[in-house]
Amino acid sequence: MKNVQKKDAAKSETTTMVKPKSSAAEGLRELFIDELKDIIYAERALLKALPKMANNSSSIKLKKAIEEHVTVTENQVERLKKVFDLLGESDRGKKCDAMEGLIKEGDSILEETEPGPVRDAAIISASQKIEHYEIASYGTLVAFAKTLGEDKVASLLEETLNEEKDADVALTKAAYNDINFDAVEED
Repeated sequence: MKNVQKKDAAKSETTTMVKPKSSAAEGLRELFIDELKDIIYAERALLKALPKMANNSSSIKLKKAIEEHVTVTENQVERLKKVFDLLGESDRGKKCDAMEGLIKEGDSILEETEPGPVRDAAIISASQKIEHYEIASYGTLVAFAKTLGEDKVASLLEETLNEEKDADVALTKAAYNDINFDAVEED
């Protein structure tokens, strides 16, 4: 009987309803705006982190790809500002814990790898994790915009979603065409 009570107590601890903050979103539009504030913060944080990744790359191709992505990301921030304007909202971001964590992980891989192909492979790994987070975020934002009837906003967000997917493909090609094989040779 005691084992059953322990199991029930452990189960109730993991399934406890989380009490929302007083500022919690009550509707889809509110959640949509909150998620937009999250992603604009994330993109701005990424703009600060990308040059460090580029500077620590030994591959000229990778360095160039990251530097080009800085320009793409700057355009994405401008596009997000248009989204906020269309919605009549402030473009002030809200701290994105996910991006903060991904950037922190990117910083730690620099410390944990020697300069060269292995570090370049690690930079690609960290960059793809960021791209996948952005793809998931923009995919959700596009769906929310369409559901809310914000077709122009959805179109702008879909443009960014496609850019993020393209960046992921480019990183995969860089890894499989050169960098991963160069890293194996380091072993």
